[in-house]
Amino acid sequence: VVLGVGDDCAVVSVPEGRQLAVTTDTLTADVHFPADTSPADIAWKAVAVNLSDLAAMGAEPAWMTLALALPEQDDDWLRSFSDSFRNAAEQYNVQLIGGDTTRGPLTITLQAMGLVDPDRCMRRDAARPGDAIYVSGTLGDAAAGLKIRRQQQPASEIHGWLVNRLNRPEPRVELGLQASEFCRCGIDISDGLAADLGHILEASRCGATVNIDRVPLSRQLVEYSVSRDEVDWDRVLAGGDDYELCLVLAPEYEDRLMRIASQIALPLTRVGTIEQGSGLGFVDDAGARYLPDSSGYEHFAE
Repeated sequence: VVLGVGDDCAVVSVPEGRQLAVTTDTLTADVHFPADTSPADIAWKAVAVNLSDLAAMGAEPAWMTLALALPEQDDDWLRSFSDSFRNAAEQYNVQLIGGDTTRGPLTITLQAMGLVDPDRCMRRDAARPGDAIYVSGTLGDAAAGLKIRRQQQPASEIHGWLVNRLNRPEPRVELGLQASEFCRCGIDISDGLAADLGHILEASRCGATVNIDRVPLSRQLVEYSVSRDEVDWDRVLAGGDDYELCLVLAPEYEDRLMRIASQIALPLTRVGTIEQGSGLGFVDDAGARYLPDSSGYEHFAE
């Protein structure tokens, strides 16, 4: 950082031989989080969802700018928000270098910038027939957490864990950085696996089949659903807010990928295959087709 907070613009220097990856996300009350979400959780999520985009490109987080609209001045709210924001930034080694504050409906817009080697940038248009599809972590937890919040279900340890997955996603920065050495295609799962893998297929002009019996689920989600057979698969595949990574790469790299996952203690699961043609299909181990009722989160849907 040549010039940070305090002037009309921040000024940064990009190291020679590297490129700047830039992403922006806006979080709005009662759209991206319930309005009564704690300011600490809102701040954490604002940082995490942007860094998740950088992780999907294999970029190393560097800088952020923040635009914050508040309906009124609330010193306690701002203190809690700021403390959590700083903790998240320090954990992922990213620096706040500017932004803006104004009065209005509660809205947080964050721009994150990261550094990426030109030959290690993971893109949506790089999938090829025969490639394997992997997802990190577990899916569907945040969507279940949102259901719990909306229905004001009684508090329990499992409910609390699922709601925390909604409020405090973990951007898979280290996985993205290490996998980008040999992986050329990735996306973060923000709108649901069905929608986000669909973006890869559209950009790469390919099709794919995913086996839902291989989609990783947390113990907590299975217990919340009573059993795996009772899991709401529409919510798992299309609920969104997972912020896990979906990586697509040639099968011969699987051993290297799994070694990375083991080293960083992050579950990684092969769930499907890229194919010739177009469209995304879901099957189970028996070969039966599954058709989700929803294709994923839609930003302007009622």
